Amino acid sequence: MQDSPEVVVLRLGHRPGRDDRMTTHVALTARALGADRAILVGNTTQAAETVEDITDRFGGPFDVTVTDSYRPTLENWEGPVVHLTMYGEPVEEVTPTIRERHRDDPLLLVVGAGKVDFEVYDRADWNVGVTNQPHSEVAALAVFLDRLFDGDELDREWEDADRRVIPKATGKRVEEVDE
Repeated sequence: MQDSPEVVVLRLGHRPGRDDRMTTHVALTARALGADRAILVGNTTQAAETVEDITDRFGGPFDVTVTDSYRPTLENWEGPVVHLTMYGEPVEEVTPTIRERHRDDPLLLVVGAGKVDFEVYDRADWNVGVTNQPHSEVAALAVFLDRLFDGDELDREWEDADRRVIPKATGKRVEEVDE
C-alpha cells in the first residue's frame, strides 16, 4: 500500500473451469484491500485481463502478472513470506510481528488453490490461519490484509480512476470522475 514497502499476493495454482472466478476474486481483493500487485500462476490470462480492466476504470496503482511457475518468485523473494492456510498460526497472534517486519521489507502473501506443496509451508516465515476451519482463500486474504493495514486500506486514494462508487444506504451509484 502507499507509503510502505510492497505487498505482493502470489496465487498458487489455477484449476481451469473450477477456479476462474476465485482467481479473479483473489486478485480483486488484493487490489481493493491494499496489496500492490498480484502474481497469478497458471492459465489465468482471463483473470488478469479482468483485474487490469477494473484497475483502468476504478484506479490504481495495481499490477497483475501471469507466470507458469510460482517457484522462482518464492525462491528469490527478498523479504518475509506469509502463507495463508487454515493450518497456520492464529492471525491475531502473528499479525503484529508481521506488520513490524513489513515496515522495512516487502511482503509476499501466498494463497493456494488446490493442495499446496510442502515447500511453500517450509519457505514461509509465517503460516497464518484466519481460522482453523475450511474457508475461502479470498476470505483469508481479506481478513489478513485488513489486519495488516489496521483498516487504513479502506480509505485509500485511487489514482487515474475513470469512475468511482458513491456510497449509499440503498441502491447503486457510480459516477464518472471529472478531470
